[in-house]
Amino acid sequence: MRRTGVNSMADDIMKGLLEYADASSEMIKKAVKETGETVKEDISAHAPKRTGKYKKSFTVTKLDENSAGMTVAVHSKNRYQLTHLLEKGHAKRGGGRAAAIPHIEPAEQRGIKQLREMVERGLSK
Repeated sequence: MRRTGVNSMADDIMKGLLEYADASSEMIKKAVKETGETVKEDISAHAPKRTGKYKKSFTVTKLDENSAGMTVAVHSKNRYQLTHLLEKGHAKRGGGRAAAIPHIEPAEQRGIKQLREMVERGLSK
C-alpha cells in the first residue's frame, strides 16, 4: 500500500478519479456500439419482408462522440418513408386501414434494457 502525504492527497485522489472516468467512458462507448448493432439486427429480424430491401436498409450511424460518451442512431438509409407507416399502420387508398407491424419500438425497448444492464455490469466491476 502506498502512503500519501497531506500535501499530495488531492493530486492522488484526482488521478484516481481521472483513471476511473477514462475506463468507464471507454466501457460506455463500447456498450453503446454493441447495443446499436443489436438493435439494428433486432429490427431487421422482425421487419416485414416483402422484397427484403426494407429490412436490409437499417444501419447504425455514429452521431456524436466526446470524451464522456457516444451517441448512435439506428435508422433506415433509403426506406425511411416506410418506417412510420409500417410501425403505426396507415390508411389504404381504397378505404380501410393497413395493420401496424410494430418492429422498431420493441427493439428500442430491448436495446434500452440491454444498454442499462451492460453499463451497470461494467461500472460494478
